[in-house]
Amino acid sequence: MLLGGTTLAAISHGAQAQTALDTTAPAASATGPTVAPVSKTPSSRVNVALPRPPAYNQPVPDYVSSVPPLPQPPSLFGSIAPMQYLRDHGVAILLDNVNEFSGIISGPRKGSSNAGQYGLETDIDWERLAGLTGFSTHSVAVGRYGIPASRMFGDNINPSSEIYGAGGNVVYHQVFFYGQETLAHGRVDIAAGRMSFLSDYSASPLYCNFQNNAFCGNPKASSDNTAHSSYPDANWATRWRVRPTHNTYVSTGIYFDESNIYQANNGYRSGLKFNGAKIIGETFPIEAGWEPLFGPDQLPGHYKIGFAYDDINHADNLRDINGDYWVLSGLGRRQRKGAAAEWALADQMLVRHGPGQDNGLVVFGGFYHNSKRSSVRNYQFEAGAIDRGFWKARPGDAIAVAFSYTKVSGDLIRTEELQEELGLPITGVGNFYNNAAPTGVQSHTMNFEANYQIQIYRGVSFQPSFQYYIRPNAQKGLPDAALLGFKSHIEFF
Repeated sequence: MLLGGTTLAAISHGAQAQTALDTTAPAASATGPTVAPVSKTPSSRVNVALPRPPAYNQPVPDYVSSVPPLPQPPSLFGSIAPMQYLRDHGVAILLDNVNEFSGIISGPRKGSSNAGQYGLETDIDWERLAGLTGFSTHSVAVGRYGIPASRMFGDNINPSSEIYGAGGNVVYHQVFFYGQETLAHGRVDIAAGRMSFLSDYSASPLYCNFQNNAFCGNPKASSDNTAHSSYPDANWATRWRVRPTHNTYVSTGIYFDESNIYQANNGYRSGLKFNGAKIIGETFPIEAGWEPLFGPDQLPGHYKIGFAYDDINHADNLRDINGDYWVLSGLGRRQRKGAAAEWALADQMLVRHGPGQDNGLVVFGGFYHNSKRSSVRNYQFEAGAIDRGFWKARPGDAIAVAFSYTKVSGDLIRTEELQEELGLPITGVGNFYNNAAPTGVQSHTMNFEANYQIQIYRGVSFQPSFQYYIRPNAQKGLPDAALLGFKSHIEFF
């Protein structure tokens, strides 16, 4: 799926658009579907078009439409005559598979697992097809399989494979479909339909260079609040984006929150539940961004801050209906109306390595904060670097490293401490492969990942990776764990 000109490839449980591993596609326009910026390309921008010169080292396109260019990632069969005919008439169809394997190589509990997803995307430029100026539609469906290996050593805070859950295991899961209108020469972009909140907000075009769910597709703390719909699930929404200047944007909207959005009942497993019977409130986000290009090499950067407030009820982590500790009183937990979240993300290319628009050293960092009264993950920091094209003989290859620190809510920690003192089962988040509850008080956890991305062929890539968990599941009593694995991607067309 594409945003800012990148392919969908796969999407994470957290929200989360995951990307194709290919990075040799032409530079994208500033618009596209409302999916999170999922490409590995630092040149990607938010999806609001604005007429501007071609991207770095790219030719002027032959056709100019009010609708942003349709996604065209490198693929095995995308150039065959039938696919090219459809694309020339405003219809793009993408089909791909992402697979992730990881095996535990340290600690008392060994094991391995595999998880993956195949995805089908359809994007239609109705201006080309039927003369509807500025109008396009976008639809994505996936099928998912497998589980993350990190469950086997007790972690469910930051799963080792982001490409699992929330969409299966089923043959077909409808992710979203929506219409999009581009106005005022691309300065205004409006979308409405079934959309994922976290595909539009607190998203980075770089996070899915990684396999761990702490990074891909959004910071994992962003999906802690179930009011924030996370890819591959969606709800009814409308979103508006405006570019006041060439390098700035403001985005806002209304997302209609639904209960049990990640559960298998009520049609959510198939993604085909479209009525509003389960709508319980709304989420109101706002995000502002600055996307400069520095120097003669046009080094791209992305700097954004955002805030979201929802008006649904959230169970208090610590207090009961009378304001006392619910663990001690045995009464029902207080229901708090509304919750807020804040975030800041940044990335910047520091140096170019060659003519490729995304060949260079990029550093990134981010912070996400939730209310401690109702969240599990109170806040999260992450930082990393990606160096693509450093080896001139293999300009499509890249090396990437990232670190994440996740802090559990202080109110939840206090509840777990009381449960431990009283000899009660700890009810915090996380579970072993056999669904056992957490075995100790949770506090904080750290994750590290390093990988090497290998471009094998047009549309085919392979990415060996190493992951290390410090305090898995945010528990002191669980041994640190190391994993070796890989991510593979095939873009068929």
